[in-house]
Formats: sequence, structure tokens, C-alpha cells
Amino acid sequence: MNPLKKLFKQTFVYGLATVLPRMLSFILVPLYTSVMAPGMYGKISVIFAWFAIFNVFLAYGMETTFFRFYSKEKDKNTVVSTSLISILITTAVFVGICFMFFNSLSQILEIDKKYFGYVIAILALDAIVVIPFAWLRANHKPMKYAIIKILNVAINLGLNLFFLLALPNLVNANGEGFLGILYKPNFQISYIFISNVVASGITFLLMSELYRKTKWIFDKVLWNSMMKYAIPVMVAGIAFSINEVFDRVLLEKLLPENVSEAKVGMYSACYKITLFMTLFATAFRMGIEPFFFSHSNTENPQKAYAQITNYFVILGSLILLAVVVYADVLKVLIVRDPAYWEAMPIVPIIVLASFFLGIYHNLSVWYKITDLTKFGAYISIIGAILTIIINIVFIKYFEYMASAVATLVAYGVMMFLSFYFGRKYYPVPYNFRKIGFYLILSITFSILAFYVCNRSLIIGNILLAIFLGLLYKLENDNLKKVFLKNGNKNN
Repeated sequence: MNPLKKLFKQTFVYGLATVLPRMLSFILVPLYTSVMAPGMYGKISVIFAWFAIFNVFLAYGMETTFFRFYSKEKDKNTVVSTSLISILITTAVFVGICFMFFNSLSQILEIDKKYFGYVIAILALDAIVVIPFAWLRANHKPMKYAIIKILNVAINLGLNLFFLLALPNLVNANGEGFLGILYKPNFQISYIFISNVVASGITFLLMSELYRKTKWIFDKVLWNSMMKYAIPVMVAGIAFSINEVFDRVLLEKLLPENVSEAKVGMYSACYKITLFMTLFATAFRMGIEPFFFSHSNTENPQKAYAQITNYFVILGSLILLAVVVYADVLKVLIVRDPAYWEAMPIVPIIVLASFFLGIYHNLSVWYKITDLTKFGAYISIIGAILTIIINIVFIKYFEYMASAVATLVAYGVMMFLSFYFGRKYYPVPYNFRKIGFYLILSITFSILAFYVCNRSLIIGNILLAIFLGLLYKLENDNLKKVFLKNGNKNN
């Protein structure tokens, strides 16, 4: 099979497994915004922001590191066991510290003590399945990966629907018995976390086979080498998380107390409308990361990497324009309460920012392949610093628009820095003419559709049709080679 075709096939399956968990956000946003005021939704958004940061901290780059060492080491079993033991020990230490300093940490993070226990449990359960999920990806088992991820979503979604919608109605109809005991008024946030704990716990049970069948060997020399690779990846990941979610924390802290949580709720809800680009970029990354490492020793891998980036920019440009054109349609489906729509102007900015982040991930192949992960850390730290500075300086003037622009600036700078250093350490023959054409055309059409033409669906559809026409005319033959069966004959 054409390696690019295989890549896109795996990307589709991983994408399905990635899209469905993220689709949970689409389904739950209308649910949450219907049962919560913007202030309460803002509160839970801040807690989930801390989730994102601590998830990266607890994984400390071991996912990417596992791929790197699993692909190059002869004794793969030792790589697996060393990784599992490392994650188990660090997770246990984390849980111990959290319970020793429970009250102090909950106060520092401004997470209510009644929620903090749930937060610890979810973080720990998610951390100890990082390596088992990475093992599935490294061994090209996308279907099992997808099934378990989808099951996690189904359990989480089902429990959210039961606790937030069904249970109150059932109790109102018949308040006696077990359901009456289970139901508590004003308990929505706790119900959300209980749903997450149950889903994460069942996921761990399903993924625990790798723990049971592994021969417990800890190679200290191997672990030291892995940590040298992993720590810069972790730093980069934490910086990424700051870029992605820390603006919610800063908005809550820097805006006046009487409006801060409501503004965070509006911003977070409208942010979800941009999720199509995030889903595409994440699914693509899930497919290309193992591909990068497995093809790094083939003849002229840079050519394949350049082709992958071309396809990403082409498809991403289409998604950017489509999301912007149909933003007002999506807001009715996803964020049904008009009280949240005030933040709609952030949508094009955040979609473009997510697109830049996706391009950055494609460009980042150079420092992962050459083991120069410290550059990934440096670049991400610069992005995080930009995010924090722009938010601190401008939130008081522009509120959540400052946060949106900070995200765009941070990811844009990271993208250009990765390209700049990549040319020096691992040159890849990117087709800048093609990449620039689609990127500039999509951004221009998006600005026209959303800002200049005041989100007119008629004009937006015309611009989208023009873009699709150009895409078909210029790329039809190339796309057929990748996606159609007879494409093998042409490669």
C-alpha cells in the first residue's frame, strides 16, 4: 500500500477515535449551557483548563518518547516495562503529594475542595493509560484504540445525560427510593466529574492487559536516555497547554470578579465552535507521529514529509473557510443559549490559531527525528510567554478578544520559528508556493465572509464554492493518487 494512503487510512481511524471524544464537547456544550448559567460554566471551564495542564505534566513527554525508543530499540519489551514502571511511580507520587497537601493545593488552584478529589482521581487514571494507548498506536492497532476511546465517550456522555437531564425528571416524577437518594440539587459540577471518574476507571480496566502481561524490568540506563528525550517534550507540552487553556485562568483572575466567570463561560463556549479544526489537526497528528518515526530511515523521507504538509494545509484551509462561513449555523447547534453568543467574534481568530498549531506539528518533525527536542521546548516556551504577556497586558482593555489574539500570535510565532530552525537542522522541500496560495486564499475569504460581509451565508457560500472549484481544478489528480485504489498504479 502507498505509504501516504496507509497514513491517511490510519489517520481516519485515529481521527474517529479522536473526533468522538472531542465530539463529546459538542454534545455536552448545549447540555451544559442549558442547565448552567455562563458563570457556572466558566467555573468548570477553569477546572478543565487545569486538567489540560496537569495531564501533560503527568505524562511528561512519555508518549512521544515511547514512540521514539520503541521504534529504534531492539529490546522493545524493556522499553514497554520501563515506561510503565516510570508512569506508575510518578503517578503514585503525584497522588500522594496531592492528598498530603489537599487543602493547600485546592486553595492555590482555586478548585473547591469538594471537587478536588475527583480531579486527582481523573488525572491519575488518565496518566496510567498513556503508555498502553501509545503501545496500541506503535503496534498499528487503530481499531482497538478507537473502540476503547469511543467506549469512554459513550460512558461519559451517557452518565452526563443521566445525571443532568434524566435524574432530575425521574426524581420529580417519583422522588422516593434509590433515585431520590442519588439526586442532589445544585450538584451539576460534581455529577460531571463523577461521570469522568467512572469513564476513566473503566478505560483503565480495559487497557490494563499491558500491565498484566509485561515482564517487570526497569532499565535505569534506558530510562535516563528516555528522560533526556522526554523532559523537553514535557516542557513543550506544558507550554502548549498554557497557550491553549491558561487564558481561561487569566481571564478569571484579571477581569472584575462580578463578570469574570460569565466572560470565561462565553469565551469557552464559543471556543468550542472552532473544534472542527482542532479535531482535524489532532487526528492528523495522531496518524503522522508514528509515520514520522517509522519512515525516518527510509530513502529520502523528507519528500514524504513535504507531501504530508501539503495535504494538511490544503485540507486545513478548506476547514478554516467552512467553519468561518457556517459559524452562525454552528453556534445554534452547539451553543444554543444566546447569552453566550457575545463571544462569537473570537471564532475566526481561534480557528486560524488552531490551523497554525496544526502546521507547527507538521513542521516539528525535524526536532523529533533528530532528537533535538530541546528546540521544541524553547519554541513552546516562547509561545507560552507571548500568551501570558498579551493576556496580562490587554485583557483589561479587550477581555476575551485579547485571549483569542494572544493564541493566534503565539501559534503563529511558533510555526515560523519551527520552520526557521528546521531549515538549518533538517531541511524538508516544502512547496511554499502551494502552501502559501491556499493559506492566503483561505484567510482572505474568511475575513471577507465573517468581518467584511457581516457573516452573510450567501456570500460565504459563494466564496466557499470558489475555493472548492479551485481545489478541484488544481488538486484533483493528486488527491486521487492518495485516496483512490487505482492511485497505487500512479505511484
